[in-house]
Amino acid sequence: MSKRDFYEILGVSRNAGVDEIKKAYRKLALQHHPDKNPGNKASEEKFKEAAEAYEVLSNAEKKQRYDQYGHAGMGASGGFGGGAGGFSMEDIFSQFGDIFGGGGFGGGGSRGGRRVNRGSNLRVKVKLSLEEIVNGVEKKIKVSKYVSCASCHGTGAHKGSGHSTCSTCRGSGQVTRVTNTILGQMQTSSPCPTCGGEGQIITDKCKVCFGDGIVKAEDVITIQIPAGVGDGMQLSVSGKGNAAPRSGIPGDLIVVIEEIVHDQLKRDGVNLFYDHYISFVDAAIGTNIEVPTVDGKAKVKIESGTQSGKVLRLKNKGVPDINGYGRGDLLVNINVWTPQKLSKEEQALLEQFRDSDNFRPNPTGNEKGFFERMKQYFE
Repeated sequence: MSKRDFYEILGVSRNAGVDEIKKAYRKLALQHHPDKNPGNKASEEKFKEAAEAYEVLSNAEKKQRYDQYGHAGMGASGGFGGGAGGFSMEDIFSQFGDIFGGGGFGGGGSRGGRRVNRGSNLRVKVKLSLEEIVNGVEKKIKVSKYVSCASCHGTGAHKGSGHSTCSTCRGSGQVTRVTNTILGQMQTSSPCPTCGGEGQIITDKCKVCFGDGIVKAEDVITIQIPAGVGDGMQLSVSGKGNAAPRSGIPGDLIVVIEEIVHDQLKRDGVNLFYDHYISFVDAAIGTNIEVPTVDGKAKVKIESGTQSGKVLRLKNKGVPDINGYGRGDLLVNINVWTPQKLSKEEQALLEQFRDSDNFRPNPTGNEKGFFERMKQYFE
């Protein structure tokens, strides 16, 4: 099932500013908030959908990737995506709780206002060959990161117990202060300074992680990279970054693509280019040649009378469009090779053809530059 456009979800234009995006999200979030629509699965899904759209469009870097590559750039398939579809309610309230306001939904009441720890993101660089980019690939990468402590199961307490309710905030994670101003009393809420907003105090810390709930370890992560990615493109694997202290929300794994330069084919977007040289004789009488493609070899017929600079187009032999809009072409630029050394016999033979009308130049427009001739293939 295809995902809806993020701008459509929030009801804003593509040139909408941060304030407009935030206002649109808050309106939808309050409309479909679980506390206002208890047991309504449809509203819950719209609530999560709006949060996912806001998570991307409110972040300048993610918004730029989305504008350029669409959902594929956010990794909407194969497990990728900055927050794509993997949002839990706690995740949403942890990241965007301030959107609802201090006295509104999500800040207190049934949610308690407790702070949820979030793990940091990891960034890795993955080198891909042109073949891997064209076909898509599964990669297993080993990373050193923080993982949940096995001894305390990530709680930070010895054998998973040893917690007590914070006496300062009484488990709410927040403290409320009332101050008198010339406009009357003003009430403000802030994270509890005693428990750090978690609502609980660890009375008996884990002897392995010393109360953090996380330890450093190596982990092997399997990632599915879609076909058509480009050099410098960033994808993210949700929840595969550093584990968060005390059973919080893990960060994401940011995958930066580095494209290995092919030794024969040059890439420009979804199209590939290849320079092929033929002899003067082959150009004059025609021949069959083989050119390299990502999938192997392709046979191409050279017509008699082919001029240097002629471009042959092999359809659908390029790179797949990452958004699923077909596949590019392979453009073969034919160059006629002029011999630099001739034997006396060869020179004598060519002298016989010098004055023939068939061997005199007859310009047909091929004297134009290579990239000038390329335009016809993109117009």
